[in-house]
Formats: sequence, C-alpha cells, structure tokens
Amino acid sequence: MIDEELDFITTDRFSGLKHNSMSIKHYFGNFVLNWVLRVLFLINIKDSQSGMWIFKKEALSLIQPIKNFNDGMAFSEEIKIEMFSNKKIKRKEIPSELYAREGQVKIQSFTDGWKNLKFLFKKRVI
Repeated sequence: MIDEELDFITTDRFSGLKHNSMSIKHYFGNFVLNWVLRVLFLINIKDSQSGMWIFKKEALSLIQPIKNFNDGMAFSEEIKIEMFSNKKIKRKEIPSELYAREGQVKIQSFTDGWKNLKFLFKKRVI
C-alpha cells in the first residue's frame, strides 16, 4: 500500500481458493453478485463480497459519509463501489487465499445473497 501509494486495497479470494473453502452454492452466488456489480457499475473487481480491505483515513473524505452506507452485508460491496468509482482514489484488488472454514457459517445464503442483489440494483438506480 505504501510502496504503490494506494488509498484502498481489497482482496480477491478466488485467486487462491483452497479445496473445500467455499461451497458450490456460495461460489455460484458470489459469481452472480460479482458479475452484476461489474456490469452495473463498470468496476473491474473479481470479488465484490470479500470483507477483507484496508484504506487510508483520508480516502473517507472522498466518498459518501459512512453513516449513509448500508449497515448489512452489502456494506463491503458499497465501500468497493465508492472507492473504485472515485477516480481520485488509488485502489487495487490483490489476491488472497481462502481456506476451509473452522466453525459455523453465519450467513443465510439465499436471504443474504438476495438482499445484496437487491441492494446493487437499488444503488444503481438511486
């Protein structure tokens, strides 16, 4: 981040996906959400659902106020849309690795995925 003078970095879990780290259902859902985000917002990222990202505090002044962000799972999508849509922000998606989860999955696959999909269309229209 420092060497490249970046303001925002997010990760692409699909570049280093390990065996049994994501169910086929989640893989398909992520594929759909990633594709819809790329088409609706013309943002070339591979993993819109990764919650692994870091940013410089100064980048926050270049996007909408945090209090206006979605407070659910769509938060990660929304911050990426904001950061990658703003040409003043130097951003990058880097590869990461995803291993098999230890413990219970906390998301409600269909319900959460549907909410994220609706969010993308609403954000694009509004």
